[in-house]
Amino acid sequence: MLNWTTAALLAASTLSSPGAPLPTPEQVTAVPPELEAQFQEQVMRKGGSKEERLRLLIDFVLEEPGLNLQYDVGTTRTVAETYRSRKANCLSFTLLFIALAREAGLKAYVQEYEQVLVWYLQDGLVFNSSHVNARIEAGAERQTVDVGRNVLVSRYRPRNISDQRAMSFYYNNRGVELMADGDLPGAGRHLNAAVAMQPEDPAVWSNLGVLQLRLGDTRTAERNYQKALELDSSHGAALANIVTLYQRNGRSKQAAEYTRRLRKVQFADPFHQFMLGMDYERRGEYAMAASYYRRATRLHSDEPAFYLGLARVYTEMGQPGRAQRSLARAYALRDENARKALQAKHEERRQRAGSVARQVNY
Repeated sequence: MLNWTTAALLAASTLSSPGAPLPTPEQVTAVPPELEAQFQEQVMRKGGSKEERLRLLIDFVLEEPGLNLQYDVGTTRTVAETYRSRKANCLSFTLLFIALAREAGLKAYVQEYEQVLVWYLQDGLVFNSSHVNARIEAGAERQTVDVGRNVLVSRYRPRNISDQRAMSFYYNNRGVELMADGDLPGAGRHLNAAVAMQPEDPAVWSNLGVLQLRLGDTRTAERNYQKALELDSSHGAALANIVTLYQRNGRSKQAAEYTRRLRKVQFADPFHQFMLGMDYERRGEYAMAASYYRRATRLHSDEPAFYLGLARVYTEMGQPGRAQRSLARAYALRDENARKALQAKHEERRQRAGSVARQVNY
């Protein structure tokens, strides 16, 4: 995943190690000679048309006897590190795939999903993230390539982003990962590089605040959280972090003010309601889980996962009729979403064909 956002849970650290070195953007995306040779042998010497090169490239990256990359959420790697380890999270995979796609003469873009359902706890930090994959144009073909082969639950449609924004994600990810590992100097170098590349990204400022809090600098942490909220007043992680800061410092009035803002944001966020529902479901409190799943469906009515949650808890509550209706709705939405995706693909092809015809007539 990419663009990790963190919330601090542990006391400040006093680590003072030299820290991880900061690679340049060119070093992050450099294709090592061994990978270049294998790519030339298995893709470029076999591929004729752009469409054929894309097919060969996908097989080369995802299958044997090629790289057979495996999904690994834990570490964000450079292209060379991904090649050596054969492991990649979505950002590392996308950086490698796009580097090779461009060498193959294909148009390739990083595509960002701004919010997906991924939250987990590690070493006293709560992580959530957005997601990226590769969008490729190969002659008449337009294709999205993703190392995560499961279906994403995403709140927003994807969009193409600049290489600079993608690179800022690399530095941000590594900064958060190094912070979780206790390398605070290395984390600082990476997070500062991220904010230099994307100073308008509230997530990075919020992460810098978490780092400063771990270093014991509460005043700078507060300034960084406030900067994040200047950029996005409804940024959930920054609101949660500043609430934690004020609670720790005994500033109850400020903590209460920001808690009200945070709850308002969370109440309007279908993903947050869904996650609360999952939490109550895990604890066996099915009526409470159902209330949160229902609110999630009211806020975002076309997500199948929300109705699947309702079907599960209604089954546990002994309400088979409601469970069956929720399950049917989930399946109907899944099929409708697949139909819309196929229709959009056909429409894109039709528009491209019309554009070519107009160019020929001219």
